[in-house]
Amino acid sequence: MRVSKNFGQRLSGLPKHLVLLGICLVWIVPTVGLLVTSFRPAQEVTDSGWWTVFNPPKGRASYQTFCASCHGENGDAIPSANLADPAVIGQFTRSIQLQAVLRKQFNGQPHMGSVPFPNAQETADILNYLRVLSGIQRTQQFTLDNYVDALVGYRGRGTYTQDCAAGTQPVDLKCDFFDLANPRGMGRAFLNTLIVAIPATILPIFIAAFAAYAFAWLHFPLRLWMFALLVGLQVVPLQMTLIPISRLYASLGLNGTFLAVWLFHTGFGLPYAIYLQRNFLGSLPRELFESAYLDGASHWTAFWKLAVPLAMPAIASLAIFQFLWVWNDLLVALVFLGGENPVLTYQISNMVTSLGSGWQVLTAAAFLSMLLPMIIFFSLQRYFVRGMLAGSVKG
Repeated sequence: MRVSKNFGQRLSGLPKHLVLLGICLVWIVPTVGLLVTSFRPAQEVTDSGWWTVFNPPKGRASYQTFCASCHGENGDAIPSANLADPAVIGQFTRSIQLQAVLRKQFNGQPHMGSVPFPNAQETADILNYLRVLSGIQRTQQFTLDNYVDALVGYRGRGTYTQDCAAGTQPVDLKCDFFDLANPRGMGRAFLNTLIVAIPATILPIFIAAFAAYAFAWLHFPLRLWMFALLVGLQVVPLQMTLIPISRLYASLGLNGTFLAVWLFHTGFGLPYAIYLQRNFLGSLPRELFESAYLDGASHWTAFWKLAVPLAMPAIASLAIFQFLWVWNDLLVALVFLGGENPVLTYQISNMVTSLGSGWQVLTAAAFLSMLLPMIIFFSLQRYFVRGMLAGSVKG
């Protein structure tokens, strides 16, 4: 009876697990596809989907159908016609030459025997496989060229490494380490994003810590009303303020500067930062601060010696949340920085040409922009839960 009850409980949770599994697959499968594509050569990306990356070399199936029964799996069953010999296969530069040989008779019999004659596409696939089998042509399943092209901002028909190795210098690039500073590349944009994200994360947290302590432990007129107004400011969309603030920045000469973005993110990050830290500080034991005041500690001492160390979980979770929000921001950076100091989100859109080619570089650029946020999230994700629950439980 107990066994059937446990089985029924597990069965009742099956729909929930299936839904969660489906949601995970919806996110994971496209992400894996983009990741695999980011490591594939441009020609392979054009010719086939990412799921074919572990398939055998192109033409193997046609070779097995038309040639393997006579020449063997490795092409060396007939010594006088060793298909694994580069000297033999090197004579065929075009598939039409191979077709001409297949149409000839061998010892008075059709070359193909009773096997149907391959069409033009199948012959081309067979020749492609024979070039791989003989070692004339190497198959390249994975490459780092897409990431290199994205970092230096390469735009061309080949790849940055190929052009540099051939002595064909890409336009505006010098084939040295300084190419990472190319304004069109993700390397320069990565540095610009760090310059934007780090101060825009530290400033609102630093200012909000003082305000949160004041709202939690200081008593002044209209304190609760001011805090309620602050909470209400969180619903104000930043899009409403872009035009007036942009006009203000223009009059002050701040448009196109990092300071403009720092101040904007600080202003819109403060309401939530103060709300989160105030709730956390307000949940700390009152006796702890009262005993510090009785011992002669000032508010300044209590803030630095008690409030800040005890609020580190909330500060850490807020830092992660604010950093990820600023890192992934496009609108604010586009309005106040534009193309003069491009950030990652802006630069990614420039990876694809006007004709839609080069999107394998776009996948590499996307993962370059995701790298640091993913490291931060997976290493410090436990602070997200603490931060979301800050102040929700008393004691």
